[in-house]
Amino acid sequence: MSLGGGQNSEGSNAGGIFVQFNQDCTSLVAGSSSGYHLFALTPDDGIEEIYASRSGQDTCLVDRLFSSSLVAIVTVSAPRKLIVCHYKKGTEICNYSYSNTILAVKLNRSRLIVCLEESLHIHNIRDMKILHTIRDTPPNPRGLCALSPCVEHCYVAYPGSSAVGEVQIFDAVHLNAKCVISAHDSPLVALAWSMCGRRLATASERGTVIRVFSVPERARLHEFRRGLKRCVSIACLAFSACGLYLAATSNTETVHVFRLQEGAAGDDAGAEEAAAPDAAATWMGWISQAVTAGKTYLPAQVADVLAQGRAFAAARLPATGHRAVAAITNVARAPRLLVATAAGVLYVYALDAAEGGECALLRQHQFLHAPAPAPEPHAPLAAHEAAAGNSYAGALRGRDPTRMTGRAGAGCERAVCAESERAAELGAALDAPPRGPYDLRDPRHFPPMRAADEPAAAAAAAAQ
Repeated sequence: MSLGGGQNSEGSNAGGIFVQFNQDCTSLVAGSSSGYHLFALTPDDGIEEIYASRSGQDTCLVDRLFSSSLVAIVTVSAPRKLIVCHYKKGTEICNYSYSNTILAVKLNRSRLIVCLEESLHIHNIRDMKILHTIRDTPPNPRGLCALSPCVEHCYVAYPGSSAVGEVQIFDAVHLNAKCVISAHDSPLVALAWSMCGRRLATASERGTVIRVFSVPERARLHEFRRGLKRCVSIACLAFSACGLYLAATSNTETVHVFRLQEGAAGDDAGAEEAAAPDAAATWMGWISQAVTAGKTYLPAQVADVLAQGRAFAAARLPATGHRAVAAITNVARAPRLLVATAAGVLYVYALDAAEGGECALLRQHQFLHAPAPAPEPHAPLAAHEAAAGNSYAGALRGRDPTRMTGRAGAGCERAVCAESERAAELGAALDAPPRGPYDLRDPRHFPPMRAADEPAAAAAAAAQ
């Protein structure tokens, strides 16, 4: 997920490991210099490696579709090529090349989105055909985009401006623009969808205010103040599956958790209302009521600041200097805040659903070792370092800028297997557990892969 899904271009591997959670926060994916790795989160607050590619290719971007066998990867040696794999069989289903560096890849059960700096490509995940290309988007060097995990509200969010925090919402099923949200005065750095696809969280370069909007209504539902420090760079926003909490990581040692008290915009309203205390009974609720009653007597800026919500809970990381992504999930029916860093460390915190406050660190797992030593603990990144570390683009450009672009107008390459075979494998890999006539565990259902350098004519004949 990126977290999230969600869900901005999570965990860069600049000086570390690419990390992010899958869409339902049941597993963690990581890309390292040795390949990509998949980890399952266990009921005892543990972590278990379920797959390691051991390909020897420096994998700088990887995403897994929920708990299925479908994995999308990008390597440092071929930053313009997307490879779609069936990890259980260790086979490549197909690959596509683009005209420029791939900055982010987002998946749900209906669509696959490939984000380049000035375009977005929308694929049908069932056959990997390109359905639509959004061209000439505002410069997006961070590769910032978010795809709703919900197929019923299959929206893509991406920056509509490089100067202000405008969000473009595109319907990836009906292939039309849905709406535009003026979220912030400064450029965006983070976007995240709730599981229902009806709420969007945003943060800007200023890093002090996080907002939540309803889509497509564009109504501002919540506004939270993360802090007053101007040098903070938000790294990740992540909704909990229930829609009640929103976590935010930054380049500081503090991870904030905000509680969304209203059941709005299609999430599980009943669950949220049951969990939320009476607003008037809380200190912040009392302040909110007082501000509402007297806001006509206060300057507008003062009233706005007082009306902003504060963090319900917070966790302190033992060390900073590496990008962190967060997820909120339940382990044995107890809420947990999970934080994974580019240093290859997973922190598991207890989240007190009743009182909030400081989250207690329960477990710490070193799931992979970063190739470079971590910076000194509690040393915030400089502003330019934070901006580069906020994206996969920063990681690649720091390695070899001359290799990051290709000839304009280059189309997608043909998949390495025939179209019918590819569709069969994609259809099977999407389901977990397998359904239909294709069984992921049966090798007879997976035709042999064709070599990547086989002549195009032979591939075309096989497709017919």
